[in-house]
Amino acid sequence: MTATPQGRTRRTALVTATCALAVTGAMVLSGCGDDDPDAGTNGVGKLPAGTIQAKTRAAADAAPAVRLSGTVVTSGRTYRLDMRLKADGGTGSVTAQGATFKLLRVGKQLYLKADADFWNHADGSDGATGKLDGKYVKVPQGDPAYKKFSGFTDKAVLLDGLLTLHGKLATDGHHDQSGTPTIRITGDQGSGGTLDVSLRGKPYPLRLVRAGGAGTLRFSDWGRDFSVTEPAKSETVDYGRQLPAS
Repeated sequence: MTATPQGRTRRTALVTATCALAVTGAMVLSGCGDDDPDAGTNGVGKLPAGTIQAKTRAAADAAPAVRLSGTVVTSGRTYRLDMRLKADGGTGSVTAQGATFKLLRVGKQLYLKADADFWNHADGSDGATGKLDGKYVKVPQGDPAYKKFSGFTDKAVLLDGLLTLHGKLATDGHHDQSGTPTIRITGDQGSGGTLDVSLRGKPYPLRLVRAGGAGTLRFSDWGRDFSVTEPAKSETVDYGRQLPAS
């Protein structure tokens, strides 16, 4: 049997021990990362549900702009929204009962734009549809339609009415929305609605499931500005009478 030099034995033992420590350390570090879903996040996932709701609402209110898309069910009617909103205006589209129309608000002035089919359906006749087709129609502030439709273009009003969970608040684990990690909060274990809050950057709301099957909405483009300008006179007409509320 060939004798192994004592120095080589010590060196081999030292290398083995070093490797073992390195592997053990890597396993420990890896284990810590896997066990802490809030590592590297904005930290709101560790907070109580009520605090998370307060922080996400504050972030939403402070953001200069947002895009909102999805469905809202109110008074038995389903509206599909795709709106961009900010403090002094909003623009986007609304679909209800198979008809789609565009809304534009610049300051207090609200415009509605739709095709001939929409006006035919609203009027029950085709008397005015020729001049209304594809034009921006001014909605007078005293018209009942103004109150109904302007809310779809008002960031403060819309978020105030939507970002509410009903019942006892609780957290419901970590989730993911289009690649962004979230913490989910619920009202009455989900029957009062659920809200996914971003764990990356500011704690913006990203997805809302409203209580009672009243719609699902996604929020994106937080803080991304856009322009709202009055349409050209050649693109604008007056309806001439009260707009159809339906």
